[in-house]
Amino acid sequence: MQARPLRSALYMPASNARALEKARDLDVDAVIFDLEDAVSPDAKPEARQQAARVVREGGYGRRQVVVRINGLGTPWGADDLEAAVAAAPDAILVPKVGHPDDLAAPQAAIAAAGSSSRLWAMIETPAAFGNLYAIAGATGDALPALSALVIGTNDLVKDMRMRVQPARANLVPMLVACVAAARTHGLQVVDGVYNALEDPAGFEAECIQGRDLGMDGKSLIHPRQAGPCNAAFTPTAEEIARARLLVELFDRAENSNANVLRVDGQMVERLHADAARQMLSLWEAVTA
Repeated sequence: MQARPLRSALYMPASNARALEKARDLDVDAVIFDLEDAVSPDAKPEARQQAARVVREGGYGRRQVVVRINGLGTPWGADDLEAAVAAAPDAILVPKVGHPDDLAAPQAAIAAAGSSSRLWAMIETPAAFGNLYAIAGATGDALPALSALVIGTNDLVKDMRMRVQPARANLVPMLVACVAAARTHGLQVVDGVYNALEDPAGFEAECIQGRDLGMDGKSLIHPRQAGPCNAAFTPTAEEIARARLLVELFDRAENSNANVLRVDGQMVERLHADAARQMLSLWEAVTA
């Protein structure tokens, strides 16, 4: 079954009531009501109440509604988790997950409430990369499912004491590791944010890079980024036509035992047809 598209995930400060209302009409696949980085300490209680209220009210259509709580080691985390679980968004995003144990309390709270919410895990600390596959596999039949990894590139750069490099050259190994862990455990994976709002060409290039690395989508910090992001992570008409051709060829009775076919002068394996089916499934979900 194709997971819901997750091409674009927009962070919105939950302290901004107008933004939360506007999110109902934005062309994004997910809205993340942020109680953490985007909200000052004195505004966190009100932001928590506002996020819980709009989640309950609904009206966000096809968009996944997510609440990012503060870390459970902070003064606000426990209250955030309680309010988020009670409101039952599509997912609760847990920040700074460095070990599977960091998901235990949220999983227990969701299970105790009988909620349908899933968990998303922020991968944004050096510690996470020593436990990446264990974090991605931190779910079970009796627990609320972990369904996505969200990469926090700003925190990674800071905590790793990195310098920003062109095309994120020093981050690419970590990005690929996140994709590999996510795919191993059947999770979606969302790339980090792009900070330069006045650099649309750079943003588009980073979307394309994330897509080519295997990401499902990208985190956004402004609604103006949604269109280019959705376009980058949506298969083109040419890609869809090619995918349909490969599926049709390998589905022919005369090719039922063929593992390799010659198509337009190229040797194409059955695994390429499998990848084509995945692309078509995404396309159908996007256009449904």
